[in-house]
Amino acid sequence: MKIPKRIRTYCPRCRTHTVHSVMIYKHGKRRTLSEGQRRYERKQKGYGSKRKPEQKRFAKVTKKVVLKLKCTKCGYILHRRGIRLKKAELVG
Repeated sequence: MKIPKRIRTYCPRCRTHTVHSVMIYKHGKRRTLSEGQRRYERKQKGYGSKRKPEQKRFAKVTKKVVLKLKCTKCGYILHRRGIRLKKAELVG
């Protein structure tokens, strides 16, 4: 699906419709020292089995693409809820 690089939508900080620049959201690298990650690694290691079964085949064909919208007026960033797409392409 082709997604425009600029969308005119509502900005909650400006409280009006403004032009937003669009990016595709990519999650950052996990912090290995965060409490949740340490707990996860503690549960995974040991002589027993893994805490969840290994997935043999993946159920879904597509991934959800989350759009990151940045207001060109005030710089406020908001995320637009993900939609399932095989391929997302930003078009200018």
